Amino acid sequence: MAWFKKGKEPKTDKKVKIPEGLWVKCDSCKEIIYRKEIDKNLKICPKCNYHFRISARERLGFIVDEGSFIETHAELASDDPLNFRDKVPYKDKLLDNKKKTGLDDAALSGEATVNGIPVIIVVMDFAFIGGSMGSVVGEKIMRAAEAAIEARRPLITFASSGGARMQEGIFSLMQMARVSAAIGRLRDSGNLYISVLADPTFGGVTASFAMLGDLILAEPRSLIGFAGKNVIEQTIKQQLPDDFQRAEFLLEHGFIDKIVDRKDIKQTLARIIELLT
Repeated sequence: MAWFKKGKEPKTDKKVKIPEGLWVKCDSCKEIIYRKEIDKNLKICPKCNYHFRISARERLGFIVDEGSFIETHAELASDDPLNFRDKVPYKDKLLDNKKKTGLDDAALSGEATVNGIPVIIVVMDFAFIGGSMGSVVGEKIMRAAEAAIEARRPLITFASSGGARMQEGIFSLMQMARVSAAIGRLRDSGNLYISVLADPTFGGVTASFAMLGDLILAEPRSLIGFAGKNVIEQTIKQQLPDDFQRAEFLLEHGFIDKIVDRKDIKQTLARIIELLT
């Protein structure tokens, strides 16, 4: 009878361990994708072409010629003029974000070349307090515009921001006027200014330098606007289209000039500069 009895299999405590961070779920198509595959594809989903958010340093690596970037005004750092306290004091939040991102604030500025063409460039990083524009970000953009005027170089900005930084109050809101005035001086000098919008670009950034470019480009499916969709719907008491505030909708309605894939942005920028300068 022992022939018909199923023997008990010895218990084992062995479990298959999958390293954390090996797979990524796409925010758009919801596919589970091997992280290395996305990294090789410039942080773009190979299934649906969704452009993942990237850091300022990663973006610089895709845009400028290798070894050409020279950071400027790295010494600038945010203060706490209002002694702002929320769940986390503003000074602690700044320190936490510096450790998390390796940046001193939400923007990197400097000189570089794009396909051998000298440019002044500013790149924002959404990971640093939502890419918010405080006094340091505004100062860097203003100084970059002045450097572009002095050096007779094109200015390129990459925006990715939730807007003005509320922890700095009026000091943050003042940056909208300062950077807009600086871009105005740049335009009067006859220099080219190209603004590139990444996901997301909102608030005081959209309402200032981000929409003042001689040419305004955007990455596919980027969310771009001033206030959020729900806030607008509640204000005007109307339902808005599903794709409202997406780059494709804005292109169709004349708010931006061109949508460019991340893979093509470097060549597109170089070609535009060659044609217009």
